[in-house]
Amino acid sequence: MASLDHRYRALFDASPNPYLVMDRRLVIAYANRAYLASTGRRLEDIAGRWALEAFPADPETERQMVASIERVIRSGGPDTLALLRFDIPRAEGGFEERYWTITHSPVFDEAGELELVLQHPIDVTEVERRRRASGAADAQAPAMLAEQSGLLERARDVTLTNQHLRADIDRLQALFRKAPSFMAVLRGPQHVFEFVNEAMVDLLGPRDYVGHPVREALAELADQRLFEVLDAVYASGREYLGYEVPIRVRRDSGGALERVYINVIYQPIVEDGAIAGIFALGTDVTEQHMARRKVEEQVQQLRRVERQQAFLLALADRLRPLADGGEIVGAASALLGEWLHLARVLFAEVREPGGEVSVRRDWCRPGVASIAGLLTTLEAFGPETAQDLRAGRDVLVADVAGDPRTRGSLAAHEAIGVRAHLTLPLIKGGVLRIVLSMHSEVPREWSEDDLRMAREMAERTWAAVETAAVQAELRAERDQSQYIFDTMTEGFAMVDTDWIVRRMNATGLQLIERPAAEVLGRDHWEAFPESMGSEVERILRVAMASRSPGVVDYAYPLPGGERRWMEVRVYPAMGGGLAVFFRDITARRLAQDQLRLEAQRKDEFLAMLAHELRNPLAPIGAAAELLALGRLDAEGVRHTSAIVTRQVGHMTSLINDLLDVSRVTRGLVALEHAPVDVKDAVADAVEQVRPLVEGRRHRLEVHLAPEQAVVAGDRKRLVQVLANLLNNAAKYTPDGGRIVLEMDVRDEEVLLCVSDNGIGMTREVQGDVFGLFTQAKRSADRSQGGLGIGLALVKSLVELHGGSVSVYSAGAGQGSRFSVLLPRMAASAEHGAASLPGPDALQSAASGRRVLVVDDNVDAAELLGMMLESAGHRVHIEHHSHSALDYVAAQGGAGLDACILDIGLPGMDGNELARRLRALPGMAAALMVAVTGYGRPQDREASLAAGFDHHLVKPVDIRELLALLG
Repeated sequence: MASLDHRYRALFDASPNPYLVMDRRLVIAYANRAYLASTGRRLEDIAGRWALEAFPADPETERQMVASIERVIRSGGPDTLALLRFDIPRAEGGFEERYWTITHSPVFDEAGELELVLQHPIDVTEVERRRRASGAADAQAPAMLAEQSGLLERARDVTLTNQHLRADIDRLQALFRKAPSFMAVLRGPQHVFEFVNEAMVDLLGPRDYVGHPVREALAELADQRLFEVLDAVYASGREYLGYEVPIRVRRDSGGALERVYINVIYQPIVEDGAIAGIFALGTDVTEQHMARRKVEEQVQQLRRVERQQAFLLALADRLRPLADGGEIVGAASALLGEWLHLARVLFAEVREPGGEVSVRRDWCRPGVASIAGLLTTLEAFGPETAQDLRAGRDVLVADVAGDPRTRGSLAAHEAIGVRAHLTLPLIKGGVLRIVLSMHSEVPREWSEDDLRMAREMAERTWAAVETAAVQAELRAERDQSQYIFDTMTEGFAMVDTDWIVRRMNATGLQLIERPAAEVLGRDHWEAFPESMGSEVERILRVAMASRSPGVVDYAYPLPGGERRWMEVRVYPAMGGGLAVFFRDITARRLAQDQLRLEAQRKDEFLAMLAHELRNPLAPIGAAAELLALGRLDAEGVRHTSAIVTRQVGHMTSLINDLLDVSRVTRGLVALEHAPVDVKDAVADAVEQVRPLVEGRRHRLEVHLAPEQAVVAGDRKRLVQVLANLLNNAAKYTPDGGRIVLEMDVRDEEVLLCVSDNGIGMTREVQGDVFGLFTQAKRSADRSQGGLGIGLALVKSLVELHGGSVSVYSAGAGQGSRFSVLLPRMAASAEHGAASLPGPDALQSAASGRRVLVVDDNVDAAELLGMMLESAGHRVHIEHHSHSALDYVAAQGGAGLDACILDIGLPGMDGNELARRLRALPGMAAALMVAVTGYGRPQDREASLAAGFDHHLVKPVDIRELLALLG
């Protein structure tokens, strides 16, 4: 294998990026091949010379160069000269004008002192010439990207050589580790990392590189083709250049995958005539890529905006001199048709409720027949089309023969020569009045620009038509008032001093679902007798008497018997009457009712939680009193202890379910992402629920597909999903029932189904079965126990694994079937789960420790001490932090092996106590275990930061604690 200095020399010379190395006095130490090639110099002519002497330039260039390097020396950071002119000699004589972007970077020695300056020039001559020629400053960024791509293209003929650098190995290592481009050396067919520089670590994140195969160190790149490219380069001996290659990397251990773009070169390393490895050189071009994308998007957006603005200007010019509504519509239609190259454009009037459509005039391209004078209906062009237009939705049909909305109306479309159309509705007063329709003789995919231009044209055209109408109507006050009335978006009514309803707009009539004849000109109290005695009457009479406004929410009874919630606002009007505004707020009131319902469900859930927690407390209390009497023999004590253990386990399970569903539904659970054999998870889940199944005398059948099924996820959580589904089936299936667990393997999915012949569920319950509080309410009176949150937890965990869960039941008493669909991994792996050692092993492995227990709960501390002493340990108990410190200090740290500390201690908490204990002589190596009721991730992080070795949540699993002491 090549020596270390040989490797770095090869890397330095192989880089297609030009580099010059200078010391603090600007004396040239070395230059790589790319630098010498770009400047037309030889190494022996410049090495050891002062840089400004070796590369003479004009005074201004020299001044900028020196100032840049001085900034690097002062700040200790890189410095870039964006544009610098520096001419290079021609082979035939004279000099060639060149422009450069130059970056100076510091290189530090082992003591952290600046020792060298690395110069990295980029030739931007062509960029500067194009910029000057075009005069467009905003073209510089895309030109720079193209120029950098050109530099990489010229690097294709660069190969690794064995020339020796004159600089010593320490300087050379520093140069490569500080190089702005990322570099790596991969050895052998497995591509084992032999070297990576800091730029690569910055790009791909800190992890174990050297000595590890690339597939192991960068496992997240497995599906991104880079490994296949490495294999191809190693096998063929041909280099590979990739530009703006997208990859997804995880920069930290717990972070998400981030997309970056790189320019990368893979060059084979040849030793003794054979391929020995690969030299990887690359640059992070994410910012350049995004900048280019942004520039392209901005250019496209600018072009669209310019085109649209040009259309609007042309439209304004055509409409400005016109005053007649028909002429306005004709001119606007012609301009839109010419601009978008359409066959026909028309405005059609719609008469509701029958949906009669009349086309008074249209614009047609030469050769296309006019359909002016056509009388038809909306339904003739498809009932779905009519429904969409009445609902105010735009209708875009790319091909009437292929669109399901228009297949049944092909004859009507063919009759007018339409193969594709874009139709926009114009609704006034809640009623469809006008449609703008654009026709094409051939299939056409309508673009957002087409739709946007049509909307602008329709709105401006209609605005122009309305303006012309308003100008004509200004001569008649009655007509003007009526127009304002009809265009209001909320109900409006006028009541005079005699309580006669003088006016009501169309929106108001639509809201109350009454014809004008039943309201206008009538006494308000006769027209609306249901308002008598309501809050509406109160604010109306107060406003009439005091001339002060009022507002109230009112449940208005509709003629059909339903009620519509209205917000009614009353204001004094001119002439002594009242102006009444009202709008529909039914949706808002329904939302408020839903919030109240959710609060009620939460209260019911908490009541059930209290019930479920009290259930195990009763036998625990009775067992405690029985033990206190001291009249039980050994068998009675064991039986009583078993009862307490079961009930504590039940309470722990309830609390764990609560914590799990809280963490999962709030997105606070971090899953382990590893290959999981689904068959192993099925076996574990069946083992967990076997006692319940056998206790209910159920017949459990497991049918597994013969294929291997591996999914990516957290094995413990997947077991929890299956165990919850099996547990649910066992609880809701009468004794002696049948439960079936099936696994089917598909190409890209794994299907798991749990079915039973139990009580089943109604369609309403199926819709809410995965809900949290709804489930709790449904099962509050059940006898099987639990909180009813298991299925909510199942749904959240399955979705975190990228899967889905569903339920089906034919009805009450007909059983249920739950189906879980998970994405299948392409490759499988073996998995095993470690288990705690048996009680005999714990007894022998964990014996003889001197243990300090600190807990302010006297009973808890005493019981824990008794359990530890029964396992052979010597235990000392304290109930206060300061007395514990005094005890350990008095012992001098001698013979104390472990400390078990509660976190929630009064005065000084357990974290602070752990820090102080660690500082005492002889306690640095002692085992520190936190035993606490706080189990959030931040609680665990705080305890480990305080010096604890382990964090256990109460109630503690004594087997786990004894294993830690062992």
